[in-house]
Amino acid sequence: MKRNAKVSTAVIRRLPRYYRQLSELQQAGVVRISSSALGKSMGLTASQIRQDLFCFGEFGQQGYGYKVENLKEEIGEILGIGRGHTLIVLGTGNLGRAIIRNFKFSSNGFRLLAAFDVDRAVVGSRVAGVPVYHIDGLEEFLSAHPVSVGLLAVPIAAAQEMGERLVKAGVRGIWNFTNCEISFRRPDVVVESVHFSDSLLALSYMISQQERQDAAGEKEEL
Repeated sequence: MKRNAKVSTAVIRRLPRYYRQLSELQQAGVVRISSSALGKSMGLTASQIRQDLFCFGEFGQQGYGYKVENLKEEIGEILGIGRGHTLIVLGTGNLGRAIIRNFKFSSNGFRLLAAFDVDRAVVGSRVAGVPVYHIDGLEEFLSAHPVSVGLLAVPIAAAQEMGERLVKAGVRGIWNFTNCEISFRRPDVVVESVHFSDSLLALSYMISQQERQDAAGEKEEL
């Protein structure tokens, strides 16, 4: 991993896909794979895969391909999976609880430490084994427990304020599920926003395009 200066966002977005695909290949007992075969399984070209990996160093051998286990470990290291990252969840409503119960944080290199809420009816309980604390104790908790990422599953009106509290307390990664944009005047803070509506509308566009093509094809046949 000698390179990695100015890696494009597009390449970074593909790295988790590589890691997931290699994990599946390893589970299936695949020991070695070529860039062509890997690309075919992911809908990418062999050239694209080689260019992406070249951003981080030399991988594989010409005429031999990649050792699946080794490449997975290398990409996992690039992604920081073994760095002991920690995470807390703010908001234990339906979305927050669903994420806590169903997302495999440990498989992605994160340890989920705690959740926070304003509802005293849930404070003191556990969600899938994760303790729920009152939001008033957030700063005290963060002073005692280094946290890498704060996951926001709070109402939109509270998103920016909660994010600022996290950042002020030393959290440098915000995983934002509030469906609104938040920002901080801090170059050392990274925000990753998940907009379900964006994904659904993108799917709507692709379906609409296909429907238009089908309709056009039917007219030509007539």
